Amino acid sequence: MAQADNSRKDNRWSLQGMTALVTGGTKGIGYAIVEELAALGARTHTCSRNKTDLNKCLLDWEAKGFQVTGSVCDVSSQAQREKLINTISSEFGGKLNILINNVGTLISKPTP
Repeated sequence: MAQADNSRKDNRWSLQGMTALVTGGTKGIGYAIVEELAALGARTHTCSRNKTDLNKCLLDWEAKGFQVTGSVCDVSSQAQREKLINTISSEFGGKLNILINNVGTLISKPTP
């Protein structure tokens, strides 16, 4: 059996025409997910609580030729989540194919 060449992403599959939302996409796993989705052709939107981090990442992705947009959003706020969904709906013409809810936080509390 011939060995497949997995060194190029376009040999695996394409997400051309797909849209994606990745929450918390400016750091760690979220950042890697945004890059992977965009590299596979998905129009991707991400959000972050930190505008400076978001803008830096958006510039990096633009330089790589990725179709990534972003907005500032704290997903723990219902009003900001609703604004995010309205932004996504407008940006993607009401079509969202992929949702990655990557946001998380660690809250340490003493054990009772």
